[in-house]
Amino acid sequence: MERPHVIVNCAASLDGKIALANRRPVRLSCDADHRRVHTLRAECDAVIVGIGTVLQDDPRLLLDPALAPGASPLRVVLDTTLRTPRSARVLQGDASTLVATGSRPRRQELRGAEVVACGNGAVDLARLLALLHARGVRKVLVEGGETVLWSFLTSGLWDEFTQFVANTLIGGVTSPTVAGGAGAATPAEMHAFTLESAERLGNGVLLTWRRG
Repeated sequence: MERPHVIVNCAASLDGKIALANRRPVRLSCDADHRRVHTLRAECDAVIVGIGTVLQDDPRLLLDPALAPGASPLRVVLDTTLRTPRSARVLQGDASTLVATGSRPRRQELRGAEVVACGNGAVDLARLLALLHARGVRKVLVEGGETVLWSFLTSGLWDEFTQFVANTLIGGVTSPTVAGGAGAATPAEMHAFTLESAERLGNGVLLTWRRG
């Protein structure tokens, strides 16, 4: 199946955390990285986040016109059981939103978004990407959270992985990490990527990875 070009992007502390120990969001990007992300978002046709990000951060996922003018990309929320609250900012009509669910949920409509069943149980990422490609989406930006990052990075359904590493330490066993899925239980289950570049950016480092 054809799919769009997929860029996975995240910002993390120097110990790989993407939020505080109490799971509250915290800005880790410096100003230069913030500008980079908006420029990258402007180059994409769709931006993908998980329901956890919507529930925890309630992002708008719009372009900042001061940083990247133009129309905001399609917002795609991975929401297996359709838990997106009606008050979520991604449903306010300021850009198009698609909510991808697993097997057809009990509630099948959500004002302010198109709801599409994409799987049997969990959202089938390959099926979702094929659907987006069929709709003319050629470049996708995956922005998180931890479970979504893990799902994409371990599925092979990605082409670039850009990771801003800040100069801050968060620590804590409860702090969410860049990849928060089941994890590797044996060395054979680990995933190795190829480092394409490392660039100093503001107070941190921007790493660009390719699939190994």
